[in-house]
Amino acid sequence: MADALELALRLVLVLGAFLVLPLLVGQTEHKVMAHMQSRVGPMYAGGFHGWAQLIADGVKFAQKEDVVPAAADGAVFRLAPAVAMVPYLVVLVAIPIGPGLVGQELDIGLFFVLAVMGVGVLGTLMAGWASANKYSLLGGMRVAAQLMAYELPFVLAAVSPAMAARTLSLSGIVEAWEPWWLIWQLPGLVVFFVAGLAELQRPPFDMPVADSELVFGPYTEYTGLRFALFLLAEYAGIVVLAALTTVLFLGGWQGPFADQLGWLWSLTKIGVVALLVVWLRVAVPRLRADQLQRLAWQALVPIALFQLALTSAVGVWNG
Repeated sequence: MADALELALRLVLVLGAFLVLPLLVGQTEHKVMAHMQSRVGPMYAGGFHGWAQLIADGVKFAQKEDVVPAAADGAVFRLAPAVAMVPYLVVLVAIPIGPGLVGQELDIGLFFVLAVMGVGVLGTLMAGWASANKYSLLGGMRVAAQLMAYELPFVLAAVSPAMAARTLSLSGIVEAWEPWWLIWQLPGLVVFFVAGLAELQRPPFDMPVADSELVFGPYTEYTGLRFALFLLAEYAGIVVLAALTTVLFLGGWQGPFADQLGWLWSLTKIGVVALLVVWLRVAVPRLRADQLQRLAWQALVPIALFQLALTSAVGVWNG
């Protein structure tokens, strides 16, 4: 009975994190973009510094009409937002925040996380195909091309810290982490982060939703709360990417007084990585399709393979 209650409490905490952290990332994005682009609009709602901007956005989405195009595949169209969002909730269950602070400890946690994250992209593909809109379909095809290009370096980079720690357990990787990994695992960190941005279709890799060419790509026909679910999935993806980057490459909860403040170190590192994702949206222009593919196959894949070779050599050296 006690074990069941403990598991239920862990799952409730994971659900709470899923509902709160992506919203905080969304609010931060509003504010950071407003400051960097000198836009005062997001600074008004609610008074002081526009604290209610996110609430105003939620009310706006809830008031919008829920439209399903007549020619659309209704069942697939309605299911796509959930398929895009739910995998990130499932992934959070396996990501440790502190010593023993994890929804469910898995011996193959890294394998589980990588497998489940790949499902989320299907939601975008479903949205593009089911919308019966040529712009949405083109956006979906761009998602497919981007996924094929960046899934390989993303997985290869994630394997490197697992090889170094000699475990697929995410908690085990954090426990094996040492500060000098920041040097010799740096190429893998860069590849993992860049490929993760492309997997999430975040700028500068947002070709599938290029508004100047495809209106809004796979999401063009979505309105109201269904569209809001896609936005929630995007922000949840940022949280998951930041959390995985923290666990695999930045030492997770490692830091002074880790046993007592480990969760605080984890959340701080996750916040810094998420802030970097938001900053890149404003600071870096969108890549062309050919540049996007060239970066993946000619740069990221070779660097990821080099990192694997380096990790293997260090592992052999250390016995």
